[in-house]
Amino acid sequence: MPARYLLDTNTVNYIIKGNRPRVRERLLRVPMAEVGISVLTEAELLFGLARRPDATKLKIVVEEFLLRVDILPWGSEAAQQHSRIRATLEHASEPMGNLDLMIAAQAYALGLVLVSSDSVFRRVKGLKIQDWSR
Repeated sequence: MPARYLLDTNTVNYIIKGNRPRVRERLLRVPMAEVGISVLTEAELLFGLARRPDATKLKIVVEEFLLRVDILPWGSEAAQQHSRIRATLEHASEPMGNLDLMIAAQAYALGLVLVSSDSVFRRVKGLKIQDWSR
């Protein structure tokens, strides 16, 4: 079964840190085969670990999570949506951070539900979003 949900970086952080129990509870109700993260989220997680080389416990948790989740590459379809979304947002004077924009474009291009509590993603018309923290 292909991925159905794309977790943004903040959502993954809630899962790893356990500071939003509702997110973990919701994740447990979804088959892991339906859950993915962007390679961009993987990069952000690994960057966080690189900044804290002494956080061995966190490193284990992150590595275990990455073993269990489907990591989706950022491809040409996402690049095409990125250019369209970015131009639309800039024309409306509503710019978005680069990584958030790239993750939104990837979810849109793949037809996935982006799981995020970040309201900035609501600027992207047509993007399917769910907030598992509520």
